[in-house]
Amino acid sequence: MSRTLALRDALREAMSEEMRRDETVFLMGEEVAEYNGAYKVSKGMLDEFGPKRVIDTPIAELGFAGIGVGAAMNGLRPIVEFMTWNFAVLAFDQIVNNAAKTLSQSAGQFKCPIVFRGPSGAAGQLAQQHSQTFESWMANTPGLKVISCIDPADAKGLLKSAIRDDDPVCYMESELLYGFTGEVPDGEYLVPIGVAAVRRAGTDVTLVSYNKMVLVALEAAEILATEGISAEVIDLRTIRPLDVRTILDSVKKTNRIVVIDESWPFAGVSSEVAYVVQKHAFDYLDAPVTRINAADTSLGYAPTLVEEYMPNAAKIVKAVKEVMYVKY
Repeated sequence: MSRTLALRDALREAMSEEMRRDETVFLMGEEVAEYNGAYKVSKGMLDEFGPKRVIDTPIAELGFAGIGVGAAMNGLRPIVEFMTWNFAVLAFDQIVNNAAKTLSQSAGQFKCPIVFRGPSGAAGQLAQQHSQTFESWMANTPGLKVISCIDPADAKGLLKSAIRDDDPVCYMESELLYGFTGEVPDGEYLVPIGVAAVRRAGTDVTLVSYNKMVLVALEAAEILATEGISAEVIDLRTIRPLDVRTILDSVKKTNRIVVIDESWPFAGVSSEVAYVVQKHAFDYLDAPVTRINAADTSLGYAPTLVEEYMPNAAKIVKAVKEVMYVKY
């Protein structure tokens, strides 16, 4: 059996279930308690778990991230919510220099089971300092696991897995899609970290993406289908560790790949996917690996600039036709 849940509700269920199961789990962040969360993800959790386990913090990301890391090193399992990953830049010292390195620097004596979560990526007209995509930033750091998904079932199952994981996990959501709904199974439900999902089967070209760009890829696949082109759509779900096998198996079938990535083109997730494919499936390719990224500039405020900046279905369709050698 399953129920239809919004993304925010699936995330809340994951956290609440894990807090009921394990008394060492707690949530902290800006406005997570009295205000029920900036995006209402933690609505009602203060009433159930009380102020010692659902903790409002000052606007001091470096400070409360550090408290979380220290708590994790001492046997607790914190969930640290950032109002947006754009603000988490202030806490990168704790995430990158402390959480990610605790296990190796202590020669395995200390673990750091902590989840840093919040929205990443553009969210409309929020301009340059509130529209950045951080998956590739975090995935570049050994010691961190990085999850980025929007399907509510995945969101619940992966967050539960992240909370139980003994390594620090960076969990990326979408500010635009907290209201996005989907079917979520009843009862205990875990999704393994490091496994991609095939959202649509196809035979002519592989479309690889993650987070809200998966919906754009699926939209493009629908358009392509009307023109006789069968696109397979892969949702990475986990950026690190990357599910290389699922990507390669698809490319060996379709012989073409377009990677859709909301982040900037230089040294991003799409670059890593492109490298992996040319390294391990070069002989299967009938066309060069092609990427669709956000524009290589900071995002402006004007809606026309937002539209031009972001990947969209039309750009994907155009790229697919190029790799299919279809004139347009």
